[in-house]
Amino acid sequence: MSRGLDRSCSALARARPGPVPVVAGDGWWRRGGRLLATAGGILALILVLALSGRAGLNGLVESTPVVDHHPPSSTLMLDRHGRLLRAFPIADGRWRLPADLESVDPLYLALLIDYEDRRFATHAGVDVWALLRAGWQLISRGRIHSGGSTLTMQTARLLDGGATRSLAGKLRQIRAALALERHLSKREILALYLTLAPFGGNVEGVRAAALTWLGKDPRRLSPAEAAFLVALPQSPETRRPDRFPEAARRARDRVLAHARLSGILDVATLETARAAPIPTARHPLPMGAPHLTARLSAGAPARSVHRLTLDAGLQARLESLASERAAALGERISLAILVAEHERGEILASVGSAGLADPARQGHVDMTRALRSPGSTLKPLIYGLAFETGRAHPESLIDDRPSAFGGYAPANFDREFQGTVTVRRALQLSLNVPAVKLLDAVGPAQLIARMRRAGVRPVLPDLAPPGLAIGLGGVGVSLTDLVSLYAAIARGGQPIHLWATLDESGGADWRDPAAGVADPVLDARAAWSVAAILAAAPAPTNSAPAGVAFKTGTSYGYRDAWAIGFDGRHVAGVWVGRPDGAPVPGLAGIEAAAPVLLEVFARLGPRTPLPPAPPGILHASSAELPPPLRRVLDPRAPAASARDAPQIAYPPAGARIDLGLRRDQPSDLALRVRDGVPPFVWLVDGAPVVREPYARSASWTPSGPGYVTIAVVDARGRAARVQVVLE
Repeated sequence: MSRGLDRSCSALARARPGPVPVVAGDGWWRRGGRLLATAGGILALILVLALSGRAGLNGLVESTPVVDHHPPSSTLMLDRHGRLLRAFPIADGRWRLPADLESVDPLYLALLIDYEDRRFATHAGVDVWALLRAGWQLISRGRIHSGGSTLTMQTARLLDGGATRSLAGKLRQIRAALALERHLSKREILALYLTLAPFGGNVEGVRAAALTWLGKDPRRLSPAEAAFLVALPQSPETRRPDRFPEAARRARDRVLAHARLSGILDVATLETARAAPIPTARHPLPMGAPHLTARLSAGAPARSVHRLTLDAGLQARLESLASERAAALGERISLAILVAEHERGEILASVGSAGLADPARQGHVDMTRALRSPGSTLKPLIYGLAFETGRAHPESLIDDRPSAFGGYAPANFDREFQGTVTVRRALQLSLNVPAVKLLDAVGPAQLIARMRRAGVRPVLPDLAPPGLAIGLGGVGVSLTDLVSLYAAIARGGQPIHLWATLDESGGADWRDPAAGVADPVLDARAAWSVAAILAAAPAPTNSAPAGVAFKTGTSYGYRDAWAIGFDGRHVAGVWVGRPDGAPVPGLAGIEAAAPVLLEVFARLGPRTPLPPAPPGILHASSAELPPPLRRVLDPRAPAASARDAPQIAYPPAGARIDLGLRRDQPSDLALRVRDGVPPFVWLVDGAPVVREPYARSASWTPSGPGYVTIAVVDARGRAARVQVVLE
């Protein structure tokens, strides 16, 4: 039976009206003949369907290959709340955003089904009554007033891409629609239509159309907007509102009138919708975080939907901020911003430049990842290492005077010196000589090692070994590196990997937040001391105190201006400069970057307080400190007496000492020093624990097992250290 039906359909498809002699006055007859032929084709098509019977129809449908119902669609970048950050066109340049029934306004669905396919829920893919009506209208009125294609038939045509103006094409469309209904649910078919329907130009699907023509998602539509989107696919090129706004208006109003006759809209709503204007220009599709989203898309090209940690609202606010501030600073100046939650390392906003399409600012360059000189932004880590190792306390005194370190003679930014200041003040004023003195004491290699613990990838010039110049910016790092480093300080010294995608196996920008914790960047007490100092740093001119721990930096030659900071929840970084590395006279972190950083925190909302001090913090004035901590001595000054420097007699370096800590039977650890000049101060992991004015023996109660560094400092500031394992 199905083979007979196939032959009947083929015969109908081959049938064509014979040539009509062209004579004067026969134009009406020629047009009428064509109309009768087309109407006859429609009626013959209905007759074939009716005569084929259920068995024949089943055979026909079963023998019809199913059209591929997984068409390619635009890659979507969604924020942490599911909002669209950015979409990428498909290979041929069309914007085809996937849509489903839950993502569009129910009013739009009601108007669409009422106007296009009222019996969509009940027919099997073909509406015979609609075909009869279309055929009768063609015969009686000379034109088709309402089409006979169902939404399923339209979807089949959109999937197949073939022409349906001929009878053969219409037959193929009907067979495909009937087969489609056998394999997909009504909801799935409707979702395919919502994704594939043409809306003019290179715009396909209701979501892309709503964003392009209305500047909004289709989730909430007015009656006028819903009717406009229903009308446009019927003739997407002749009703394009940017070219033919009146045609678009007339088509929209017909949909509204039809909805009024069906009882979907009342009279008042109809009149209000008719008075609404028609959009006359395209809106750009969202392009949030263009540098980051392009990198993630390139890293996982097979993924159609990327779910990111970013917040689309915050991203838009900070992109506007970057554009505004860069414009005020100069035509070639760019600006980058990175914001993350330091508890989990989730990136909330990533602004790679002041404008992607701005060639003067080289907006295509992602300055959150570019290697630049960090200026003074590494100083907090230097001071933290000095606190951790017992070489300094925030209230220790240190000299800011002209000093030479071999052939290296650092000077301050303002070319002036402050004399003797506290370490706290030296960091807040970003003095260079004290920072280099402390770096000389802790060692440049140690600084690089701790940076790497924080996830920083420092690049040294010409692969040279680290020297003292790295403390003032003589190393290449990125804005992402610095934000990672400050996130670790904000977390009490514990490193955290910054990540941007919520999808598993998302490449380098994804990491399981439950992964094991690496070695600390700083001791918790040292990290807290650094944060407390930075939180009290002077605010930029004409700026109110921010309640944020922050540090600024300016690279050599005024090429880079930095400001990095954190509160109890967020960490943020700002870079300002020229992407080509050219100097910008007068560009300084405190003036160019710090005001932007404070504005970033203002747009983040209320401040989250910094955490309280951890146990073991020594609160004392300079005069109250133990003698070895009252003043930071120049590590290059000759030792008072190298022969009688203190040495730790017990415990010996590298020893494993069983104190019963793992068996809940703890005992004290004996400490002994030989040589040196009393009084002595004992420190464990950088924190003073015992002070014995004259005795060379002391005891200390550990809090638990593990590695500890024990140090003793005598009255002349000379120290000895050992590392042991307590069990």
